[in-house]
Amino acid sequence: MVIDIKQFRTPEQVWAAITEPEWTDRYGYGGLTDYDLRPGATFRTRPSESMKASGAEQGFEIPDTIIDGEVVEADPPRRLVLLWRMLMDPEAAAEGFTRLSYDITPAGGATRLTVVHELTGAPKLAAMVSGAGEDAGTGGGGGWSWILSDLKSLLETGKTLAQ
Repeated sequence: MVIDIKQFRTPEQVWAAITEPEWTDRYGYGGLTDYDLRPGATFRTRPSESMKASGAEQGFEIPDTIIDGEVVEADPPRRLVLLWRMLMDPEAAAEGFTRLSYDITPAGGATRLTVVHELTGAPKLAAMVSGAGEDAGTGGGGGWSWILSDLKSLLETGKTLAQ
């Protein structure tokens, strides 16, 4: 899966939004992502209080860590490559780690963000991050397209799509 968007912010601003927990909790599904950006180091995303409350309202227990993985490569503010695993869904978690990369490049007064999520051998996760659950009416949200649209909105307007 490849998604490419242009942001009217600097590469440094896009990098911060991807790697700093005070930003990662403000767009998409939220969650506080803690990175140690050295290759081989681990990272994890913790649910916010609002995410936990929303899960409880729906009768779904949110785990203490919703995403985990390992940093493969970090070249601020240009490239971040991760081994990435979704832990909120037991079937997706059982599929193991997938490779996720963020490439950030200047693009004529804007910044291009290209996200590549390699999903071979992970059909459950592929369906989730494609937004197929939302399209089918079975829940699960809008996947990467929605997350990155929300990020673009937040960076460019100061507001998420829902605000």
